Amino acid sequence: MTGKGAATHLSALSLSEFRSHARARLLLDGRIVALWGANGAGKTNLLEAVSFLSPGRGLRGAGAAELARRGGSGGWRVAAILETPEGPREIETGLDPAETSRRVRLDGKAALQTDLARLLPVLWLVPAMDRLWTEGAEGRRRFLDRAAMSLFPDHAEAALAYEKALRERNRLLRDGVRDGHWYAVLEAQMAGAGTRLARNRAGTVAVLAAAQAEAETGFPAAALAVTYPGEAPPEDEAAFAEALARGRRQDMAAGRSLLGPHRADLEAVWAAKGVAARDCSTGEQKALLLSLVLANARALARRGRAPLLLLDEVAAHLDRHRRAALYDELVALRLQAFLTGTEPALFAELGGMAQYWEAAEAGGTTTLTERRPP
Repeated sequence: MTGKGAATHLSALSLSEFRSHARARLLLDGRIVALWGANGAGKTNLLEAVSFLSPGRGLRGAGAAELARRGGSGGWRVAAILETPEGPREIETGLDPAETSRRVRLDGKAALQTDLARLLPVLWLVPAMDRLWTEGAEGRRRFLDRAAMSLFPDHAEAALAYEKALRERNRLLRDGVRDGHWYAVLEAQMAGAGTRLARNRAGTVAVLAAAQAEAETGFPAAALAVTYPGEAPPEDEAAFAEALARGRRQDMAAGRSLLGPHRADLEAVWAAKGVAARDCSTGEQKALLLSLVLANARALARRGRAPLLLLDEVAAHLDRHRRAALYDELVALRLQAFLTGTEPALFAELGGMAQYWEAAEAGGTTTLTERRPP
């Protein structure tokens, strides 16, 4: 069984001094990338490197300085060639040893992280997300915002603007500042960016619902809702700014802003059963997450923006039939997906639809070897 590679895909990926990878280079043709090896061999490190081709702190939420290889120079580099219908694009990101924040370059020129969101959507599902439905709202907000960032290119800019204004307003509150002019400026910024965040999140939920309805793979559908504890969604910019102004005294007593999209939560219900995701079994919660990530990828593919999809240790939790269904959908959508597993047998259903790499670790350093499974 063979499959064509993705229309938009990485054709080369290079890592230098990143986590356990001293140096690595993969030449890719757009097919699925199946990576196997023992636990601790560096498979997730490779996926994490790819995740830094998008804005933010990657799939582990790590700071830039945490990514440098132990015993190395203190810096790191991830570079890729992205093949697009308009021609190849060069992406590079990394940390120089003397710096504290990562740099981004596109086609050899300095760029912003937000530029990456417009160029290449990157989605992922990793084992740490298995507790998404049972832990705090912050993780669910991050999950929703990554989906929104992929669907609405202005979402990353709105999130950055909102967080900056929120931090500055919280500082004024903690310091007991009472100058209404300073608050009004920051609250206007929060209102503008915050209403954009709310609209994009609501739009994302609608897009994911429609994309799940198109699924033919048998993965369960989740009914989603964005909730704001004790308040209405900040849909009207002027009304949101007025609400922030009215709440200054209460916020000052608390030492933080108690109103706004930074308090939003994402609720999910297994649609066919009517059971809240938090009350489902661990396996059912995993299935719902995979369904949503696939819906996100499907929606992007329908828009002509097929994402890179990073699925860490997902195949091990699926039976053979559902694994085959997952692989068939990835190929049908012409997605370049990176999959990891501990055993090559997990990828048996892929056949010629994938390129295969084995990861091995020795002395804390990962080596990657391209090879078909035995």
